[in-house]
Amino acid sequence: MIALLLAVTRRDLLLARRRRIEALLPLGFFVVAAGLFPIGVGPEPQTLRQIAPGVVWVCALLAAMLSVTQMFASDHQDGSLEQMLLSPQPLVVVVAGKVLAHWLTSGVPLVLAAPLIGVLFDMRAPAIATLVATLALGTPILSLLGAVGAALTLGLRSGAALVFLLVLPLTVPALIFGTGAVGAVDSGLSPQAHLSLLGALLIVTLLGAPLATAAALRISLD
Repeated sequence: MIALLLAVTRRDLLLARRRRIEALLPLGFFVVAAGLFPIGVGPEPQTLRQIAPGVVWVCALLAAMLSVTQMFASDHQDGSLEQMLLSPQPLVVVVAGKVLAHWLTSGVPLVLAAPLIGVLFDMRAPAIATLVATLALGTPILSLLGAVGAALTLGLRSGAALVFLLVLPLTVPALIFGTGAVGAVDSGLSPQAHLSLLGALLIVTLLGAPLATAAALRISLD
C-alpha cells in the first residue's frame, strides 16, 4: 500500500510539474490577495496585526479551493480514473496519494510563504511561528475536505462553484482554531489548546475523508 501511495503521489507530482503555471496559481493568488490588504487597510501596525491571522487563513482557504477541482478532473477526462476504479488496488490508497500530491503542490507552498506574509503584516516572531504551525496542520485538512467536494461534483458543469458551497462550511472549524491560536499568542496566552484541537480535526479528517472521497467517486462514475 505504501508503494501504491508513493507511486500515485509521484505520478501526480510529475503531472503538476508539466503544468507549472496551473500548479503555481494558488500560491500566486495567496500572495497577491493577502498583500493587497495592507494597502487597502493602511499602514497602522496594530490594525494589521489584529487582522493578519484571519486574512492569511481566509486567503489560504480560497487558494486551496482554486486547485482542488482539478484533483480528479484530468484523470476523469482521459479515462484514467475509470481504470483506477477497475483496478484491484484499494481506491482509498489511490485517493490518499492524490490528496498528498495536491497538498505538496498547493498546501506546502502556502506554508512556506506564510512568514513573508506575516512580515508584511508586521507580525511578531512568535505569532509568525504559530501561524506557520497552524497552516501546516490546517492545509492538509483543506486538501482532504476539498477532495470530497471534488469527487461529489465530478463531471458537473458548475462543479467549481459547488465545491465552494460544499467545502467552505466544513472548513470553518479549522479557520476558527487556526486564527484562534495566533490570537492567543498575540494576547500572551498559550496556543496549545487551539493547536491540539486543530491536530485532532486533522486526524478525524484524515481517517474519514479518503473513505468518503472513494465512495463519492464510485457514485459519480456510476
